[in-house]
Amino acid sequence: MEPPNFFEQVYRIVRQIPEGRVTSYGAIARALGAGGSSRMVGWAMRAARTAHPPIPAHRVVNRIGVLSGKMAFGSPILMQQLLENEGVTIVDDRVVDFDRLFWEPPLDDGK
Repeated sequence: MEPPNFFEQVYRIVRQIPEGRVTSYGAIARALGAGGSSRMVGWAMRAARTAHPPIPAHRVVNRIGVLSGKMAFGSPILMQQLLENEGVTIVDDRVVDFDRLFWEPPLDDGK
């Protein structure tokens, strides 16, 4: 059996992010044992539109809570709307109370 590719490993973690919570590209990379690969996590989020089951990519923000990937959603406001629908407050493209809403991904064992 072939191990899952990097994007699939990212998606497995992103699907675990609880509704109303956020995590960062870097936190996902660290959970995968690839701490220097946060940019690759971003590429995975950009490609997530075609993944099945769906990926809640709107819950992944940069390390200070900024919606840096918002343009990948096809609309400059869709990412914010999706987060706000889950009760997350956004001001000036940034998650309010980021430290409280931050979800630390568990270390991925590759299964």
